[in-house]
Amino acid sequence: MHTCPPPDAIAAWLKETNRVNGDYGHLLLEQLSPIDPAELRPYFESAHLDAREVFHGDAGLDLHPDAGAPGAHAQYPACLPPTARRGLFGEVLCGLVTQQYQFVGDEDWAIPVFLFRYHADARKYVFALARDPARQRQLHGRHGNDFIAVCLDGDGAVVRFLAGEAKWRKALTPGEVETLMHGEWVDDGAGGKKRSGLGIWYGLNRELAAPDGLRQLQSILKERDADRFAAAILSLDRALILRAPVVIPRTDLVMLSGNAAKKHTAGTSLLPTNAAPADYTAGNPLQVVEVILKDADGLIDQLYDSLWGGI
Repeated sequence: MHTCPPPDAIAAWLKETNRVNGDYGHLLLEQLSPIDPAELRPYFESAHLDAREVFHGDAGLDLHPDAGAPGAHAQYPACLPPTARRGLFGEVLCGLVTQQYQFVGDEDWAIPVFLFRYHADARKYVFALARDPARQRQLHGRHGNDFIAVCLDGDGAVVRFLAGEAKWRKALTPGEVETLMHGEWVDDGAGGKKRSGLGIWYGLNRELAAPDGLRQLQSILKERDADRFAAAILSLDRALILRAPVVIPRTDLVMLSGNAAKKHTAGTSLLPTNAAPADYTAGNPLQVVEVILKDADGLIDQLYDSLWGGI
């Protein structure tokens, strides 16, 4: 289970500009100074531990193999290729930010566990790489919700959930963000180009009231700590049944993270700050987060190389 709180060093790492207007929140986080990867390591190890145990067990690896042990080169998540690492970094950062900062609604969000064990291609990758070191390749992304957090009542039942869409980009330029939110350029049928409309807003607007991420979370809770989370498991059962489900209110989260564009001006946001855009029609409380970093590629590689004493 995920048990580690965000590190205190975040306050010196990121400058916060937080705006909440009704059911819309916008949080801009800009890097003030570098952060030591060692400050982030406990949080990232906690976030990845569930998937590490599952993937290593499936591949026949020890959880913490010695350097010379068979398959030691295939330890998750350090063994993953650079693009996959950056995607995972963005998703873990999504959780860290959720636990650290005030969001719309001012809920007390809990993250019992991250859902990385459901990254099927990563599981296949670790299994094959442990048996053949030459099996290095790029990975397909994980399907479903990038991130789920829950708000629990005094009895431990889920009374609201947060569904997050996390995207990492090497440079957060206006063009990259426009593509993320509105889709790729396509032929408009008249010799010109238009956005496909199949971006993040489209996906959020079509989300189910009870997405599969809730079932994934429930399955892990049943396996890992059914007694402690009995009330949460029962409340999710009631929300996930097909006949007359009990609706659990939902908050949507969009988090974009990456290196600052060359022309980035401090304090400048890439998405609206005062109200949800017209393209968002789901009707749930919406929280947008932009995390603007500097030279983050080095940080990500140092961090992932160092997990569980790697380097």
